Amino acid sequence: MPVDRILVDARIATMEPGADAYGTVAGSGAIAIAGDRIAWVGPMRDLPGGLDAVERIGLDGRWVTPGLVDCHTHLVHAGNRAHEFELRLEGASYEALAQAGGGILSTVRATRAADEALLVATALPRLDALIAEGATTVEIKSGYGLSVEDEVKMLRAARRLGRERPVGIRTTLLAAHALPPEFAGDPDGYIDLCCGPILDAVAAEGLADAVDAFCDRIGFTRAQTARVFDAARARGLPVKLHAEQLSDQGGAALAAAMGALSADHLEHLDEDGVAAMARAGTVAVLLPGAYYFIRETRKPPVEALRRHGVAIAVSTDLNPGSSPLHSPLLAMNMACTFFALTPAEALAGMTRHAAAALGIAADAGTIAAGKRADLAIWDIERPGELAYRIAFNPLYRRLWGGR
Repeated sequence: MPVDRILVDARIATMEPGADAYGTVAGSGAIAIAGDRIAWVGPMRDLPGGLDAVERIGLDGRWVTPGLVDCHTHLVHAGNRAHEFELRLEGASYEALAQAGGGILSTVRATRAADEALLVATALPRLDALIAEGATTVEIKSGYGLSVEDEVKMLRAARRLGRERPVGIRTTLLAAHALPPEFAGDPDGYIDLCCGPILDAVAAEGLADAVDAFCDRIGFTRAQTARVFDAARARGLPVKLHAEQLSDQGGAALAAAMGALSADHLEHLDEDGVAAMARAGTVAVLLPGAYYFIRETRKPPVEALRRHGVAIAVSTDLNPGSSPLHSPLLAMNMACTFFALTPAEALAGMTRHAAAALGIAADAGTIAAGKRADLAIWDIERPGELAYRIAFNPLYRRLWGGR
């Protein structure tokens, strides 16, 4: 069987579920790649004799993992909110700043004023930072436009990033992120816009892979969120939700009831919400960068998530206001230090479970025959080092689609 290349003399953490937390291939391993797919993976001693490779690459015992999947970012935006960071350190709360017209709306003003080319140019360095630490798939949300024209502009910019860099981009419509100033006092009127003209325009161009909403005190109610989800599902788009970040609004249970791919943040998630997510197979996405940056004190209920068997993903939540975090590796470290995940859980959260949170688990997140050859090669002695070190990047090489 002809293949393009074979990686040999590797230590491989497939992240496939099994007795070993990392899905480790016993002994020295090999990965055969044909086109953009993994053709075979296993111990070198079992490498099929009929494999004929154009290129054979020795890795000298380096570790190979699936490429990292950053499943929750707000990477496309204009401006920054460093001034609000200063105000928070002087005592202002995240919610108070938002209610005073800052927060998300300050980024909305900057993003509306920027054209698509500027959004792409300013987003590329952020994307490059994720790629440099082994990310092969990155989700990007809209949500700083809050109008038909500007939400479409953001999603077009996100799609362009995938043409500018060798990385998989998944786009999510987050029009129901905040109430724009022109709809002050009329949240239901704005939800009408989200469910009709905005979704119609985005669906017409095929710009979104999923639809998200922010269900919280400074976001939207359960009823308003349900309307957005109904409209999304009517157009064949899967849903996910910012839920239980600042308060318990029962958003995670709603998301689960509507078959959501994921519920994200979850600091105020209760036991009923956990059970609902478990029944639905909804992934819990933990965002330790936001927990850290806004100095939250309530942690997501990790033990309850484990007890109910809910898959736990980890992501940077890269955004200008509550998580200006450009490091998937640091997000993994934070998930361990703040939320007591094990290093294996953190890596699964940034690979296998993150892929499930995006609905792409059949194609990404583990190293297995038939999946895309999206791989990260590391100069480490054991996989736990990926969550252990702070401000250190051991990436040796990254493969995206076998290249």
